[in-house]
Amino acid sequence: QVQLVESGGGLVQPGGSLRLSCAASGLTARSYFVGWFRQAPGKEREFVAVITRSGEGTYYADSVKGRFTISRDNAENTVYLQMDSLKPEDTAVYYCAVTNLGRITWYAYDYGYWGQGTQVTVSS
Repeated sequence: QVQLVESGGGLVQPGGSLRLSCAASGLTARSYFVGWFRQAPGKEREFVAVITRSGEGTYYADSVKGRFTISRDNAENTVYLQMDSLKPEDTAVYYCAVTNLGRITWYAYDYGYWGQGTQVTVSS
């Protein structure tokens, strides 16, 4: 049974940092590209970042470029999202997801397995 479990969310002040983790089981994470998405209340789910199988390739949404860093540890079957310089508009539920499409994609429908999400709240 495939399972993706996100962790690391919480409440942080503007300008602060958080590191999210996405632990995979039931699949070999290094066989998949892994993406992070987020969904704020009343808004559609939006793409945040994606990383290739090897970890050598990454792609970010313009809204987080330069502030967020996606990385992976294939030995641990885990993908991370380091979030720095957080802003109130980063407040959302963050989801990780995997795709076997074999190329970078930012479309949610290309991702077959999803985690349950972790809440990130940026507020003073």
